[in-house]
Amino acid sequence: MSLKNHIPNTITSLNLLSGTFGIVAAMNGRLDLAFYLMLAGAVFDFCDGLSARALGAYSPMGKELDSLSDVVSFGVLPSMMFYATLTGLDAPKAVCFIPLVIAVFSGLRLAKFNIDERQSHSFIGLPTPACAMICGSLAYAIAMSDNAAFASWNGWTILLPVLSVVLSLLLVSEIPMFSMKFSKEDTKEVKNQRIVLLSFFCGSLSLVLGFDLNWALSITILFVLYILINLGSLPMDLKPKAGKNVKQ
Repeated sequence: MSLKNHIPNTITSLNLLSGTFGIVAAMNGRLDLAFYLMLAGAVFDFCDGLSARALGAYSPMGKELDSLSDVVSFGVLPSMMFYATLTGLDAPKAVCFIPLVIAVFSGLRLAKFNIDERQSHSFIGLPTPACAMICGSLAYAIAMSDNAAFASWNGWTILLPVLSVVLSLLLVSEIPMFSMKFSKEDTKEVKNQRIVLLSFFCGSLSLVLGFDLNWALSITILFVLYILINLGSLPMDLKPKAGKNVKQ
């Protein structure tokens, strides 16, 4: 096997390593570092697919390694960040454990993705990185916010467990969701949806900063809008197509 075939798997392994270090950081109360490591994992997750396409280095091992890495970086890590956040807010112990369902349902979602031939150029169910970004950015914002009322709001002990359950159900749902990665197969509708998302993201970032809230909330808003746009859209054509599955 040539050296170029190892490049995508090496990048994927860096995603896995980022997620592993992120879990350690979360368990030590460093939610800021945990979120930055999640973002690093997302960058590696994007680059491994990019390098595989550029080098023509697809392999069954790479596909499985990618899913295993995503379970850690976008399944276990966000659930541990919510767990650490609830623990820090002195939530009842039983409540703190509820976000761990995200790790379980992320594993189910990725296993389903690997065998579902309908998901060639779009998704069925919430992609794991989108779920992770909502959890990670919100946990980071709560931990790092200068707004004391926001960071100590008692409602978090209810909202975070409920959000964990809702996101877990969306992960394994049959709801069509467009990919946020560009491809030649993109329809005009999908391109317009991305433009709307970008516009709302810029607006939400200005709004968040204007209210003196943490910048990471704009990422939370972005991916919540992604879910809402998909829920409000007409069903996509999800018939089996030739070609490789898009990467999560």
